[in-house]
Formats: sequence, C-alpha cells, structure tokens
Amino acid sequence: MTQLTAQRSTPPSIRTKTRPTRHQVSYWWYLVPIAVGFAAVVLLPFLANIGFSLFKWKGGLAPLRWYGLGNYLDLLQDEQFWLAFKNSLFMIVAIVVIPTAIGILLAAMLFDYIGRKFGTRAATFLRATYYLPQILPIAVAGFIWSWILDPSNGSINTFLRSIGITEGPDWLGSPDLAIYSVMAMLVWLQIGYPVVVFMAALSRVDPELYEAAALDGAGWWRQFSAITIPTIRPEMFIVVLTATVTALKVFAPILILTGGGPEGSTIVPSYYAYRNFFELSQVGYGSTIATVMSIVIFAVAAALLSWQRRTDNV
Repeated sequence: MTQLTAQRSTPPSIRTKTRPTRHQVSYWWYLVPIAVGFAAVVLLPFLANIGFSLFKWKGGLAPLRWYGLGNYLDLLQDEQFWLAFKNSLFMIVAIVVIPTAIGILLAAMLFDYIGRKFGTRAATFLRATYYLPQILPIAVAGFIWSWILDPSNGSINTFLRSIGITEGPDWLGSPDLAIYSVMAMLVWLQIGYPVVVFMAALSRVDPELYEAAALDGAGWWRQFSAITIPTIRPEMFIVVLTATVTALKVFAPILILTGGGPEGSTIVPSYYAYRNFFELSQVGYGSTIATVMSIVIFAVAAALLSWQRRTDNV
C-alpha cells in the first residue's frame, strides 16, 4: 500500500522521461544547410574581419603587424569617420522616415480612395508604378539621377532656366547640396517598398469597419488614425527595421553619384571602409570600420525587435 501511494504521489515528469521521437530528431537536419550557409557567408567572414582589425595590413602578400586595439582607438579620433557616421543619419531620414511616412499615406489613399472610386486595377497600376524604382538596377537609377541633377543639361536646371533662373545650383558638386541631392534619389528609390507592404496589410482589413466608422461620422483622418495605423503596425515595424539596416549600409548610390565628395560631404561608413580597403590599402583599418558598423547594425536591429515585442505585449 505504501509503495502504491508513493507511485501515485510521484509527478509524471519524474516517473517517465519523455524522449524526442524519431521524427522530432529528424527535423533538426533541416537546419544543417542553414547553419552551414550562415557560418560560411556571415559568421566566418565576420570573425576574420575582427581578426584583421587587430593588425596593420596593406593586403595581399604584405606582412601583418600586430596593432591590438590601436585601429579602434584611431577610429574614435577620426573626424572623417564621424562625418560619415553623421551622414548615416541623413540616410536614415531618406530611406526610413520620409518613405515610411509618405508610403503610409499613399497606401491608405490607394486602398481607401482610388481603389473604391476607380477600381482595383487603377490602384494596382499606381502601386506598380511606385514600386518600379525598386526593381531598377542601382547603376541605371544612378545614371538617371546623374542626368537629372547635371548642372549644365540636367532636367532640373533646364526647368529653372525656363522660368528665368539662369544659374542653377550644382546639385552634386556643392558640399552644401550634395547630401540632399543623394537623399532625394534615395527617397525616390525607397518609396515603393512601404507602399506595397502597407497595401498588402490593408487588404486584410474588413471594409465594414470603414463603413461603420463613416456611418458614425468619422472622417478620413479619424478612420486613418483609428483603423489604418493600428492595422498596419506590425508591417510598420518590418519596414522600419529593414529600411534602417539598409540605410546604415548604403553604398552603391554614393559610389555612383558622388564618390563620397565633394570634400567628403557625402561619405558614409560603408564607402569609407571601401576606400580604406581598396584605395588606401589600409585593410586593417577598413576591417575596423566594417566591424564597428556591423556591431551598430546588430544593436539597432536588436533594439527595434525588443521595442516591437514590448509594444505587442502592451
């Protein structure tokens, strides 16, 4: 009787140990290709980059000279790097803030107004038009904007001359204007991405919600703030996260339009690392810049994901 009572009082988790079934174990094999790819493409190059950042190295067959944390200390005192880091904030405004804000309004207009009044075909056509710059090769987009911003025969200065302004600005040659010219191109490139994502999110909204709100006397802005914004909030986090990562590692538009000039006014960290790697033959210092920016991107992404979880739990 005592043994039977003891067996009954023993929790099931202690009496029997559950073992993973054969099928559950086999699922882990599906992660092997992902783990191998991640190690080969991300982890090992990142660790090698950290290793190179501890040396002074000109690349190739040149000898590696141990420098420890010297490259990182030099980076803290490098005014060019801090200028490049400050320009990353301009990139965030051009790739994240402005396109997301405009994208929300355009998506709501296409979904709530154009789609209802002119039909889904018109809304779909306009959505594809906004997204077209996203599928253009970055080199083609860069050359298009180089022509648009050309001080002699560019379309903007040609228009200014037609209205009586004889001396148009040198959009890409002026240190005060070049960064804003690059931002204009980036806004044009990026704006279609949030429009497509937000319109897909709005498609799951019950139209009766808008009809009920309209019957209660709610105007467009009230419907937008009370129905549209809460509906697309998860997609907003995705857009902000991916666009912020893109802004912190932007490279090709700078290379094509300005090459970091004039006078270094448009240089960004990724292009600065590229210059140290390939133009100045300072591989160790370029690795330091790349390592620091990788850590910054990881930290920003982690902060945004943490913010999203806290918001979802509220």
